[in-house]
Amino acid sequence: MALSLSARQRVLFVILCIVWGTTWLAMKEGVAVVPPGVFGGLRWTVGGVVLLAWLRSRGESIRFPLRLTGRLLGVAVLMISFNNLVMLYGMRYVGSGLAAVLASALTPIGLLGFSVVAGQERYTHRQAGAIALGIGGLLLLFGPKAVAGRQDTAELLGALGVIVGCLAYCAGSVLARPLMRTLPPALMAATTNFMGGAILLVLSIAFEPGAGAALSGNWGITAWAAWLYLLLPGSLGATVIYFLLVRDWGASRTGTYAFVSPIIAVLLGSLLLGERMEPLDVAGMALMLAAAGLVLRRKP
Repeated sequence: MALSLSARQRVLFVILCIVWGTTWLAMKEGVAVVPPGVFGGLRWTVGGVVLLAWLRSRGESIRFPLRLTGRLLGVAVLMISFNNLVMLYGMRYVGSGLAAVLASALTPIGLLGFSVVAGQERYTHRQAGAIALGIGGLLLLFGPKAVAGRQDTAELLGALGVIVGCLAYCAGSVLARPLMRTLPPALMAATTNFMGGAILLVLSIAFEPGAGAALSGNWGITAWAAWLYLLLPGSLGATVIYFLLVRDWGASRTGTYAFVSPIIAVLLGSLLLGERMEPLDVAGMALMLAAAGLVLRRKP
């Protein structure tokens, strides 16, 4: 019996949440073995090439106006190169569940903040409340441990890497918005993925310890499985599902994946990697997700 359109959409939403909830575990496993610059650089370079080839096979142009090169490079560096470098290094020292919550909660808040600064959105009291809640969640996550002298420095720096990477992604997203008036979204995604991945890969080969040896591909089955999972369902498949749902449901409803996928990441991190959460950690995460909900909630 064929599923109705609404049922298919719900199934796609569940798949999206599961895939993006499990990518954090794959990233954690991958960067434990492979230098983060190589791991992320190869993922996005290959992903960009695949998307460009797909567009070409459909008879679509993959050229863009030369005057947009500078802005495209800026978007690629912020959203792909810098974001992946600091976030993946951060994930070496922070749990996959915590990283998922930080990124999922901070993304809508960061997008909001940068959009207001860029003049793309108006400042409201609800937005201020969301930002305050998000900051409160961060303080609850790390403040008590720091005051008691129990905060692990490596974990704190790892979390900072995830936060900075997330904010770079948000800044790049806001910078990319004017490009949408000129470039189709698929072409912009393919171009920035390829540019950002290639830049990250070149910098990794030049400066990252162990990058040259990692290019031999001797990663082991687990790391290769993680990389392929991130490339195929994690990047290409889930992105298609996301845009389909945005088209049919709208951005706000689709954006509620940000509340489901971190829960999946936290549960998997606990079950498979033995990551532990204290009550204050859970409370801090809940505050941050509430802040994200305030941003994503439809305007009355």
